[in-house]
Amino acid sequence: MSTPCTSPDERPDALGDRRPPTRGSFRDRVRRKPGIGPLWRVAVFLLGLLSIATGAALIVLPGPLTIPPVVLGLWIWSTEFEWAHRFFARAREHGKDAWDHARAHRVTSSVVTGGGLVMAFAAVWATSRYHLVDQGMAYVGLR
Repeated sequence: MSTPCTSPDERPDALGDRRPPTRGSFRDRVRRKPGIGPLWRVAVFLLGLLSIATGAALIVLPGPLTIPPVVLGLWIWSTEFEWAHRFFARAREHGKDAWDHARAHRVTSSVVTGGGLVMAFAAVWATSRYHLVDQGMAYVGLR
């Protein structure tokens, strides 16, 4: 059984455990100001959520466009939340492994990436050329 925290600064809030700041850093100074600390944490959470939501919205586009905003959102969260820091560290390790694999297999990685770009270009071209969005909307009954 764990001992309860007595200091309000030690208790996790609804957003999770706090990531310990470096003494004297900007985050440390912000957290020490009454009323600003919780506002700062909510702002960091919302900024990270916006970035991840942007990445999720980009899922409809082919290619690697979803990855950068999601990673940025995780990094933003990891500056303030311990759970996000652990998750981001794992994601970084997987990214390094993927990069090492891509460097070891340059031809295969190039062919897959090039093929994906060609397919994305073909999809955009076909959608524009054959008015596929308009046809889809008419098929569903929206026009």
